[in-house]
Amino acid sequence: MNDLSELIRELSEIYDADSRDTYVSIYINKDANIKFLERREKACKSLLSGEEQKNFIITMEKIKEFLNINTGNTLAIFASHKHNFFKHISLPFKINNSLIVDSSPYIRPLARIKDEWESFTLVLLNSNYAKIFSISLGKVEQEKNLSADIMNKHKKGGWSQARFQRLRKGAIHAFFSEVKDALEKIADEQIVLAGPGQAKFQFSDMLSKKLKKKIVEVIDISIDDEKELLKESIHLISELEERKSKGAVQQLKEEILKDGLAVYGFDDTLNAVKNGQVELLIIEKDYKLKGCLCEHCQLLKAGAIKNCPNCGNPTSEVDVIEEILEFAERTDSEIEFTDDEEIHNLGHVGAILRYK
Repeated sequence: MNDLSELIRELSEIYDADSRDTYVSIYINKDANIKFLERREKACKSLLSGEEQKNFIITMEKIKEFLNINTGNTLAIFASHKHNFFKHISLPFKINNSLIVDSSPYIRPLARIKDEWESFTLVLLNSNYAKIFSISLGKVEQEKNLSADIMNKHKKGGWSQARFQRLRKGAIHAFFSEVKDALEKIADEQIVLAGPGQAKFQFSDMLSKKLKKKIVEVIDISIDDEKELLKESIHLISELEERKSKGAVQQLKEEILKDGLAVYGFDDTLNAVKNGQVELLIIEKDYKLKGCLCEHCQLLKAGAIKNCPNCGNPTSEVDVIEEILEFAERTDSEIEFTDDEEIHNLGHVGAILRYK
């Protein structure tokens, strides 16, 4: 997920001030019909001319060479021969196949993936065994196993029961401390804690306030039900994301009703995000809005304008929601996609502000 976030940020800062159609963005499934790519390549090539067409042809040659080698992956690829630029990322699930030619990389699908597939840390433990999973984009990226030799039964003769219990409690505490130290090094912003009995609660009591705040759910489950736990935890995080999305829209409504830190609709949201005021950008999931962009002075407008009213340079047709997304990424705004009807009624896009 860190790689994805860094890539989105890098791509959001790229645009070509001298050309309208320089970057090729491809989202393609590993089992995609090659005719999809051929059809889109032919259509885009026919609409380009001069240096733009030459750049597109060479860029596509490089992309197809890469795809021939990487046939088993679902991929997002961003490339430009003119700028000697080539970036890609593998994705663990299917996406909509698309090929976009524009003056900047097309990041909206990646931004949605980042929002909808949040990373989290899963801890499965009992009193003498622990497994820590780092889960990103719906798959296990990293895992750590820890165990300890904890005595479970009082030996006959010798120790008193009380002494035995003190020693056992101390051994468990030492083991939990080891798990805690490991968790502090790799914990994501969300932690799911799981296991049988009371061990998970005893472990939770030992955590720092910072780690405790990150626990979003505690699941009671057998230490042997690892596969079922992975499925359940991924489903749980998905439900939490849906609640988070609804909460964001509710917060936007409350701020609007009290004339607080909120804007909505294209014009006001665009101005706020360009000024770096946006804390949280909220976008209707599948909404697109045609507009124009002057790459020279970065003027962005909904609707069609042939020449920029500021500098007189020709504009290029864009999805202005994509451009708002790029501004948001550049200014470290959070981004939330939603299909809530109320964001639709508010103009498809809105934002909670850092300041007015």
